[in-house]
Amino acid sequence: MATRRLDTALSSAMTTPQLLFKRLNPRAIVPAYQSVGAAGMDLAACLPEGERVTLGPGDIRLIPLGFAMAIPAGFEGQVRPRSGLATRHGITVPNAPGTVDSDYRGEMKVALVNLGREPFSIEHGTRIAQLVIAAVARASVQEVADLDETARGGGGFGSTGLA
Repeated sequence: MATRRLDTALSSAMTTPQLLFKRLNPRAIVPAYQSVGAAGMDLAACLPEGERVTLGPGDIRLIPLGFAMAIPAGFEGQVRPRSGLATRHGITVPNAPGTVDSDYRGEMKVALVNLGREPFSIEHGTRIAQLVIAAVARASVQEVADLDETARGGGGFGSTGLA
């Protein structure tokens, strides 16, 4: 009986979450995984015909994606930088990972920052970020007078060493 419950729990955990996609702009590009093993779906800019957005060094801009989506309850969308844009051009997500809550229904947009030394241009269809769908655990908070002791204790940033 315990095995059946474990099998059911594992099966539920491996269920593919269904994202509902609503096109707000006819030019919007459906998020897509670019390889079989990809953890994130690429997100593409949705800009008017012929329009470009240029991010100068230090600029932060909100880039529209042209769609809304419904993420199932119990999951979140994590908006993360694309590694190639980050390493080649210094283009990243300033609040990485950005969180898209399951109850958000507005237009999806990505905040981008140019940490590079050169301007970077974005046009319609440029893959600017990735979206990872992850399960969410909600914690209950309990106030206590004391916490248990650990070897690390109150050691914070860099307290476990540099290497």
